[in-house]
Amino acid sequence: MIHKTAIIDPNAKIASTVSIGPYTVIGPNVEIKDNVIIQSHVSITGSTIIGKNNKIYPFASIGNDPQDMKYNDEKTKLLIGNNNTIREYVTINPGTIQGGGITKVGNDNLIMISAHIAHDCIIGNNIVIANSAAIAGHAKIDDYVIIGGNCGVQQFTRIGKMAMIGGMTGVSRDVIPYGLSTGNRNYLNGINVVGLRRSKISNKEIIGLADAYKQIFKTENLNQNLNKLNGQFKENNLVKEVVEFINKDKKRPICTPLPR
Repeated sequence: MIHKTAIIDPNAKIASTVSIGPYTVIGPNVEIKDNVIIQSHVSITGSTIIGKNNKIYPFASIGNDPQDMKYNDEKTKLLIGNNNTIREYVTINPGTIQGGGITKVGNDNLIMISAHIAHDCIIGNNIVIANSAAIAGHAKIDDYVIIGGNCGVQQFTRIGKMAMIGGMTGVSRDVIPYGLSTGNRNYLNGINVVGLRRSKISNKEIIGLADAYKQIFKTENLNQNLNKLNGQFKENNLVKEVVEFINKDKKRPICTPLPR
C-alpha cells in the first residue's frame, strides 16, 4: 500500500509488495525490493538500493549526500541488504569517489534511533548500532558487533567480528574480533565471553582465545608477542581470526588494554 500523500518519482523502482506511509519522499534513482515497510516522513534518495523485508521508521534519511567537503555531486551508491530495522532519525549516506563510491549495509541489522552511518562505510550482518551512535566515513564493522549508545567511531576504524563497544566510547583504534572495548578513548577490557557462549562456541576454543589474549597483549610490542604464539594457539580458529585482523592492516592502531 502506498499512501496518497507519499511523493514517489516515477523513475523509482518499487516492488508491488512495498508499503509506503504518509509524506514519505522517494527519489528517481531508488530501488526498493519486496516486502519493505516504510513508515511516514521518510526520505530516500540518491542511487540507493534497498533489499527485501526491511522496516524503516519515521524521519529516517537514507541516501542523501555524503557529509564530506570533497563531495561534488558525483554519482555514488548506497546498498542496503535484507531484514534490517532502521529506526527513527537514522541517517545513512552513500559513498564518495575518493572512498570507492559505495556504502554497504548488510543483512539482519538493528540500527537504533538517531544513529548515523557515514560515507564509504562497510557494515556487516547481525549488528546492533544503538541510539545516537555515529559511525564516521570509511569505517568497517564486521558481523555480530554491538555498538553502544552515543558511541563515536572514528573514520577508517575497523571493528572485528562479535566485538562489543560500551556506551559513550570514543573508538579511535581498531578493535580485535571478540574484543570488549570501553573508555573515553577506547581501550580493551577483555573478550566477549558472553557473546561467544551464546553463539555456542566450545569452552575449549574460548579458553584458548582467553589465554592467547593474555599473550598477545602481554607487552606493547604486538608483533613480537604474535611471533611467540605457539602452535596450539594457532590451531584455534578464534585466535586465527584475531591474528589475521591485527596483521591485515599494519598502518592502523590496534586497541590495547590499559597499562597496568
